[in-house]
Parts: sequence; structure tokens; C-alpha cells
Amino acid sequence: MFRRIDFLLLGIALGLTFFGLAMIASVSVYESYQLTERLVSQGIRTEPTNSFYLWRSFLHVIFGMAALGIGMIIPYSLWSYAARPLFILTLILLISVLIPGIGANYGTARSWILFAGLLSFQPSEFLKLTLILYLAVWLQKREQFVSNLHEGFVPFAILLIISTGLVAVQPDLGSFLVLTAIASTMFFVGGGNITHLILGGSLAAAIGLPFILTTPYIRNRFKAFFFPNDPSITETIGFQIKQALIAIGSGGLFGAGYGKSVQKFGYLPEVQADTIFAAMAEELGFFRLLIILGMYTIFIVRGFHIAQTAPDRFGFLVATGITMWVAFQTLLNIAVNLSLFPLTGLTLPFISYGGSSLVSLLLAVGILLNISSYSRVETIAARRKRHVI
Repeated sequence: MFRRIDFLLLGIALGLTFFGLAMIASVSVYESYQLTERLVSQGIRTEPTNSFYLWRSFLHVIFGMAALGIGMIIPYSLWSYAARPLFILTLILLISVLIPGIGANYGTARSWILFAGLLSFQPSEFLKLTLILYLAVWLQKREQFVSNLHEGFVPFAILLIISTGLVAVQPDLGSFLVLTAIASTMFFVGGGNITHLILGGSLAAAIGLPFILTTPYIRNRFKAFFFPNDPSITETIGFQIKQALIAIGSGGLFGAGYGKSVQKFGYLPEVQADTIFAAMAEELGFFRLLIILGMYTIFIVRGFHIAQTAPDRFGFLVATGITMWVAFQTLLNIAVNLSLFPLTGLTLPFISYGGSSLVSLLLAVGILLNISSYSRVETIAARRKRHVI
């Protein structure tokens, strides 16, 4: 099996992952020192360090590689049997996040579950994958009824509202948008009616967005986006957006050089996560950044190719969902850094700091690679059959 997988897609996923590790080593030094200095003052650590996020990311990569291997080894068809229990489990975990004593706040959203005060993970990241698996099974079984109002649209709308609603109350705008994009795309390619698709997305937005927009800091993000010179937000969110644009502009064509970012020293918010693209642009410059963007483009093209050559409907839908996940999240993160969309708190796939994001993504890539191994077998067999005939 491993000789038949899409090695180009595997190489790009690994390349982006280890490139992300290198960028975190560069851009997180200031944030690492500031965080560990606070931990020293609280008696949690003995001395500050500028490599805190780097070592945590290294552990994330180890877990991610294990998840990638699991996804590659397990035949993708077996995930159809585990899709429903895994989806239900992630919904339960999302509910648990809202329970005091179980859920944890990091920054501005209650999106994490904390174990023993040390280990934390974000259920919404895994929901992206389990929603893909469950939707693929559901759409496969209802292939003849997807375009029907009562048997297609209504169940889909309920599923979408439940999934996005639990994320909206955290609130997590970025995951809300990504989940909506994934589900809508899969519903459409699965045979859904375009009118039903628009109506379903509108319902999810009408129910979920009010929860999200009741939070002052998210309202301020939209306010900063539409009115960047408003004096009430110029020194907070508006300042952060402008610093991201300054970082990107400072990089020019060839960049300031690896490790030479100035904006990473307290100017860019969550520089190791949300705004790492801006720091990359500052250090690498436009031409080097094109290489990274080209890698994402090839990944997406290969992902949709795997979907097109998948041997069955389940594989086609899963491959489409995973590829759409990477594509939309990448575009949204870059759009935020370029001030083309309000701040969302969304990571750049494979590169940004975030254990839950990386592990769930690499598990999904493993499943995609497993589908590619069967896809190639089926394609070669079909070509030989046509040749014989």
C-alpha cells in the first residue's frame, strides 16, 4: 500500500509541517520568554526560556506523525463504521467545554478541555474531521434523497445547526466558518440542491452568528475591519491589524531574513499561531512566500484529484471534505493577515502553533493518502480493462 500512496501530497504535508516548526522556532522567541517569565513569577517555572513554544510544537509534531501513520495504515472504508460514534463523541466533548471545571479559556474563547492542568486539546478541531466522516456516510446512504426537502435538506440543516451552534457558543468564529464551508461543499457535491444549500447556510448563520456577535471582542474585530481608523479601537484590534500589514509590507520581495522579524517582538498578536503568515512574509519576502503558497496549491490540486479518482462514493466525499478543509482554512487565515477579513483566531494549516489543529490535520492527511492508494489501484485496473477491450 505504501508504494502506491500519493508521495507528492505526503511530501508537501511533511514539508509544510517541518517548515512550520522552523518558523515557530524563529517567531515565537519573544512570546515564549514573556509567557515563561510570568510562569516564573507564579512559581511554576524556575527560569524563563525563549524556546517554550518550539518544544511544545516539537511534541505536537511527534503526535501528529503518529496520527498520520494511523490514518495511512487503517483502510479508509473502516472509518465509515466509526463515523457516527466519533461524531457523537466530539459533540459531547464540545458540550463538556462549556461545563465549569472541564472547559478552559485561552485568550478569548472557551474552546479547550484541560487535563491535570497540563494537557489541553480543542474538540472543535477534531469535529472538522468527524463531521467530514459522518457526512460522507450520511450522504452516501441518502444518495437518492439528498435533493429532497424533507429527507435531504431538513436532516442536513439540523446536523449543520447542531455542529456549528456548539462552536458558536464558545464562541469560535473561525471554526464556525470552516465547519460551514466543509458541510456546504460536501452537501453540494453529494447532490444537494443549491437553493437548499443557501437556505441551510443562512439558517446556520442566523442561529450561530448572534451567539458569536454578542461577545464584545468579536464585535470589535468586525468594527476594526470596517472602520480601521475608529479611535476607540485604534490602539487595540485596529493596531494589531495594521501591524500585520506593516510586517507583510516590510518583507518586500526578498524578506528581512530568517529570524530577523521585528514585528514578532510584541507587535503581532499570537504571532506563533494566528498571525504567523505575516511574520513569514516579513522574514521570507514575497518570492519565498510564493513557494509556500505553491505547496498549498499543489496539495489542494492533488487532494481534489484523489477525490475524483476515489473508488467509491464514501472515499470521494471524504477526500473532498478534507481538501476543502485545508483550502478554505488556508485562504481564510491569509485573508485575515492581509486585512481582507476580520480576525478569526484561525490557524494556518500545518504551520501555525496548535497541537489539536496539527494532529487532526495530519490524521486527515493520512486518511486522504490511504484513499489515494486505493484510487490508484482502481484507476490502473480501469485503464487496463479499457485497453484489453
